Amino acid sequence: MPSPILPVTVKQSPEHSFLDPSPSLSPPTSANSIMLLKQEILDDPTARLLISSPFDEETAVSTKPLLSRSSSFVGTTTIAFTSANSYQKRRRRIASDTSLPSLSDTGSPRQSVSREIGHAAAETFLLTRLSLKLLRYLGVGYKWIMRFLALGCYSLMLLPGFIQVGYYYFFSSQVQRSIVYGDQPRNRLDLYLPKNTDGPKPVVAFVTGGAWIIGYKAWGSLLGKQLSERDIMVACIDYRNFPQGTMSDMVKDASQGISFVCNNIAQYGGDPNRIYLMGQSAGAHIAACALVEQAIKETSEGESITWSVSQIKAYFGLSGGYNLLNLVDYFHSRGLYRSIFLSIMEGEDSLRRFSPEVIVQDPTLKNAVSLLPPIILFHGTDDYSIPFDASKNFAETLQRVGVRAESILYEGKTHTDVFLQDPMRGGKDQMFEDLVAIVHAGDPEAQEKDAGAPPRRRLVPEFMLQVARRVSPF
Repeated sequence: MPSPILPVTVKQSPEHSFLDPSPSLSPPTSANSIMLLKQEILDDPTARLLISSPFDEETAVSTKPLLSRSSSFVGTTTIAFTSANSYQKRRRRIASDTSLPSLSDTGSPRQSVSREIGHAAAETFLLTRLSLKLLRYLGVGYKWIMRFLALGCYSLMLLPGFIQVGYYYFFSSQVQRSIVYGDQPRNRLDLYLPKNTDGPKPVVAFVTGGAWIIGYKAWGSLLGKQLSERDIMVACIDYRNFPQGTMSDMVKDASQGISFVCNNIAQYGGDPNRIYLMGQSAGAHIAACALVEQAIKETSEGESITWSVSQIKAYFGLSGGYNLLNLVDYFHSRGLYRSIFLSIMEGEDSLRRFSPEVIVQDPTLKNAVSLLPPIILFHGTDDYSIPFDASKNFAETLQRVGVRAESILYEGKTHTDVFLQDPMRGGKDQMFEDLVAIVHAGDPEAQEKDAGAPPRRRLVPEFMLQVARRVSPF
């Protein structure tokens, strides 16, 4: 009766593979002896071959032999050889059973959904981490607690609309998310592409709001969705928020994003000769600062530029503030405390530097101001986050210094009515129609399509919109 086979663990090293047993395991033996013993093992059903798992290649386990080393030299060599064959067969079987299906599943709906869920989780983690960092900086005061509670209620009321827009944002093939435009954190933009691809499309480069603290590119998804349905491409530009960055960082990021759009939008189907710049709330202020700063660079000697103000057909400011000297105390009364606001704006001395309304009045910058494109400012008269006078006064100042500008005011509309509640209400949205009319001016074919466009679908019941309007912290 054949001798029982002993348990042996084989460790693979760079010098010795399983098919070339290490000399430390056994001395050389004849090929005939190996083949005879191997056949004996395979023919004997009572023989048991014990080896370590092939997945533990880098772990050597010391075992105490049951018989003396002299009586098991040949058996040990046989086991090493048999282990090698067994490992190779199992390795090939694993490759067949796991690797090939994974290749054939590439691009499957299940994997696509998994990627989207992973992306959403990563985005949520980023926002949560930055929010916690911000809370540590701000402290938890009474006004901030009330603001966050109000924000929670507001978001809950608009949740049906957020879910529908979020589904579109993550799963629509018309949305290209997180296109890299720079090397800084959050130098990303989302691109909303029209379904109709018959020729280059006008482009709106959009900078989202968020009180310079909670801005995020996805906040523009509702606007991007609706404008793309009217054959207008939208690029939502993300930027560093406070405390990740201060005002100069935000302006720099926005300018880089605008540069990317101006220089690369043609390859996505956009018309480089019809680019419009737009910002909402804090984003309107940031975009205006970037526009004015770029005009100054173009008239300064030795300044290198990557885009030109002449590439922007018009600037749209939605519910923005453009004179920080007039707003710092108002923001303080609303809970954006003076100390925090000045930290965002890099100190009190920088308030003039980041106030476009003040800058354009500097007589030494007359040449730069003359380069500015037409400027249209939208604002609701019941806006209590940023008073509508901010847009009205800026438009009048621009007109005095020779810039084509106008303010369009919407009676009874709040800060969020013109950007969220009205678009989610469906039907006709006056601000949206005004915006589209300006972009499509001079394009009879697009105007004809706009006239025949079906009314937009309601996303949120009316009673929830009314409650959201009452509890809105903005």
